[in-house]
Amino acid sequence: MTSPPRMTSPRRENSPPRGNSAPRVPRSLSEPAPPGALALAVQLRLLGVRPGRRLLVHAALGGTGLHPQTLREALTGVLGPQGTLVVPAFTAENSLTSSAHLARISGLDADEVAAFRARMPAFDPQRTPSQGMGAFAEAVRTAPGAARSGHPQTSFAALGADAHRICAEHRLECHLGEDSPLGKLCWEGGQVLMINVGFASCTAFHLAEYRIPKPPLRMYDCVVKVNLPGGRRGKGHEGEWTRYEDVALDDSDFTEIGRAFPDSLLRRGKVGAAPAVLFSITDAVDHAQTWMTENRR
Repeated sequence: MTSPPRMTSPRRENSPPRGNSAPRVPRSLSEPAPPGALALAVQLRLLGVRPGRRLLVHAALGGTGLHPQTLREALTGVLGPQGTLVVPAFTAENSLTSSAHLARISGLDADEVAAFRARMPAFDPQRTPSQGMGAFAEAVRTAPGAARSGHPQTSFAALGADAHRICAEHRLECHLGEDSPLGKLCWEGGQVLMINVGFASCTAFHLAEYRIPKPPLRMYDCVVKVNLPGGRRGKGHEGEWTRYEDVALDDSDFTEIGRAFPDSLLRRGKVGAAPAVLFSITDAVDHAQTWMTENRR
């Protein structure tokens, strides 16, 4: 299914200190100031982001010079009071079988694995950070007034008019299907904005996996805190492991699916100096469903 380093002015080498009277060294021409929210808002409008929309954003800000809080301010400003900003807030390490979890226990013997799993913190939608989603997703998740869905592995965070409704009732047995925030966004005409990421990270394609004929299923395991999605309750404050069956999610061909996505359905541009693409979730899911039906075996 990173945050850029803060720009600092270089100091002139071999220059003796002059106390408070020392002149400020100008910013190098090779290190331009990061764009402000207003400049980003202009670019977002040119790209096609409009007020009142529901927008799912994937952003990898490392090396772009973009600051996550500034980008959040620009997006919420363009979307306006009736719009909703949504990000994935996944917790892939909360699993027994994910690649993220297997990397954490690599090299441990059986007793060490058992001890590690016994210490794994239970998912708490109010406190558990997202894992591998980047600095921008965390900037949205931790913003005042943000909502987060309750799925212990594939939650979403949102800001704006419909944030709490979109994040409500994210069913445990539906990672990224119709009963998830992604499903709601698709049915309600939402869009995807990808900044400095490729289609390998396009979460919208996963919804197509629920719509293909007879999707393969598998069991999932995760540890949750007290209240489980769907109203079930755990046994204590430390959480408990739960198992559930859902679609076997597979993003291994997403780059190829994205390569076949008709360019006429995409709006390309820049956010800061980073490449960006905007498209309809419905178009993405319909395209991926057709591709998967014809090509997956």
